[in-house]
Amino acid sequence: MKGTPSMQHNIRRRKNHGVRKLIIALALFVLCVAVAYPIISYIKQKNSTRVDVDDIYTQWDEKNYQSVYDLTNEILKTQPYNNMALTFHGYASFYLAVAQVDTLQSQVFLDESITSLRVALLNAREDVLPQLYYMLGKAYFYKNTLSSYHYYSDLAIKYLTLASQGGYKADDIPEYLGLSYAALNMTEESIAAFTEALIVRESDALLLSIAEQYYKNYQLSAAKAYLHRVATDTTDDFIRIKCLILLGQIYLEEENYNEAEKEYAAVLEIAPNNADAYYGMGVLYEHKGELVKARAEWRKALQIDVNHQGALQKMAEYK
Repeated sequence: MKGTPSMQHNIRRRKNHGVRKLIIALALFVLCVAVAYPIISYIKQKNSTRVDVDDIYTQWDEKNYQSVYDLTNEILKTQPYNNMALTFHGYASFYLAVAQVDTLQSQVFLDESITSLRVALLNAREDVLPQLYYMLGKAYFYKNTLSSYHYYSDLAIKYLTLASQGGYKADDIPEYLGLSYAALNMTEESIAAFTEALIVRESDALLLSIAEQYYKNYQLSAAKAYLHRVATDTTDDFIRIKCLILLGQIYLEEENYNEAEKEYAAVLEIAPNNADAYYGMGVLYEHKGELVKARAEWRKALQIDVNHQGALQKMAEYK
């Protein structure tokens, strides 16, 4: 028996309603997948690149600076203002810079160190600031040594002084300050810093640096005292030669030609091809009015070093 038209209409309505529900369900499923997929992918990616902070400390304790650099770099890709990552990244970059043979690569690491440390300063804890100042000061000091001109000595002094004033203790701060003041021709400040450094650690290089600053400050007696001490005690011929050359220069200025000649002769006994010693001997003969001998010494200097500025200038003066 066939159904009435009313019954057939109800059956069709139920079928259509079921189809609509299925379509809506499929649409909701597709929408959920579309929304959930990038979220799940992000979570998986984040978990896959998550860095274990304990691993950073472990690598740091083992002085594996390249690993510290790489691990902190991963953190900074997603958290550019993470203070711990910035701090360790700055430290690791500094030590990698110091270890480089390639000057350009060293500059790249130093710039990265300085940038990281300066950003870290913005939200660092109060008790961490002096250490950050210390590392930043050292970074600027080494950047200055790699530069053609002394553009960064003032910043090295600024941050090393802040570190010291903040209570940070490091034996090398006075020596770094002394060298930085010397680069800026701040002779008295340099001498004071070097003298403080002597209390912590005495070395031939440090004593020579003090002598050089006394010489620049026209305190020739003090300079000679340090130079004689180092020249006598050092086992480093390079340092001894620098002392003897400067002593010869001082004796020339004092018109003590016999002593000047002794110093230059002592240099040539150690290093027969030292252009500075031949130049000094030439100046000595010039002061004594023996220009033929003077020119002969300057020619010797130029045979060793064709670009020796002093000898070139003297030869130009006495054509």
